[in-house]
Amino acid sequence: MKLLVTGAAGFIGYSLANALCARGDDVIGIDNLNDYYDVGLKRDRLQQLERHANFRFAQLEMADANALRALFAEQRIERVLHMAAQAGVRYSLENPAAYIDSNLMAFANLLECCRHHAVEHLVYASSSSVYGANRSMPFSTSDNVDHPISLYAATKKANELMAHSYSHLYRLPTTGLRFFTVYGPWGRPDMSPILFADAIMQGKPIKVFNEGRHRRDFTYIDDIVAGVIGCLERVASSNPEWSGLDPDPASSSAPWRIYNIGRGEPVELLRYIELMERALGKTTDRELLPAQPGDVEDTYADIAPLTADTGYTPQTSIEQGLHHFARWYIDYYSTK
Repeated sequence: MKLLVTGAAGFIGYSLANALCARGDDVIGIDNLNDYYDVGLKRDRLQQLERHANFRFAQLEMADANALRALFAEQRIERVLHMAAQAGVRYSLENPAAYIDSNLMAFANLLECCRHHAVEHLVYASSSSVYGANRSMPFSTSDNVDHPISLYAATKKANELMAHSYSHLYRLPTTGLRFFTVYGPWGRPDMSPILFADAIMQGKPIKVFNEGRHRRDFTYIDDIVAGVIGCLERVASSNPEWSGLDPDPASSSAPWRIYNIGRGEPVELLRYIELMERALGKTTDRELLPAQPGDVEDTYADIAPLTADTGYTPQTSIEQGLHHFARWYIDYYSTK
């Protein structure tokens, strides 16, 4: 297939593009290469992708509707994996305009292009943050998600609603994936794995918010990639049993689906730090701090619907995943 991967220089986008190229798909990757975090890391990811003869990259700002339309007019894109976004919960408190442009305007432009160019399937990144103030565990796609506690989460919920309107009006098949704390090699430096690893290797105290009581559904990148590709191949369809009298929040009479994608096994943050120290072979102190605005205390995914529909089964334990991450971290950052 000829596939478009947005956010191809990002953590998940890069990992997806790499796997799709390896299996023989023609992949067009786009990214705006913004400086929210180290652009050098993004360029290093792209350098890895450019080893594939079936990968092409274009630096493009998706909020620029004309630029995106020109790309779709030039290429006969069959399916789209939309991983681009302005990431970060806390940063949305500092720079909300970036989230409006990158997460709302860009997504609206992409939906229009998919509509007008008969894209077979749009798979896009949502987030576990949409569960917001919900405290029912595990998080289920049948839960209400009308109480986001950050603008980032609100934009992700908006993406799901925008996609539904296009699925309903234009029969554009769309699948939204609520990611749960993805980690692994080539991860983002603003996320806890690299922040923790930096502190451990430098002998600095680790800042642990909410005094370490957070639990997260840490999910290894290879499992995420396998799950996303499984969804890509299962084109979203309408649910024949869907009823407006008792509406299922995760499906529709339109070709629209929502899934959680995680490991389904939450790990307490302090335990995660202990396992990280073991993988790196060093220890350091903890600086226990209060919770931060916009943080969700726990995340824990009900992945049963994704497993039932696609066969998704996470294979990587937290111990294995952190071992792989630590080996990459040491190899990559020892040359910087």
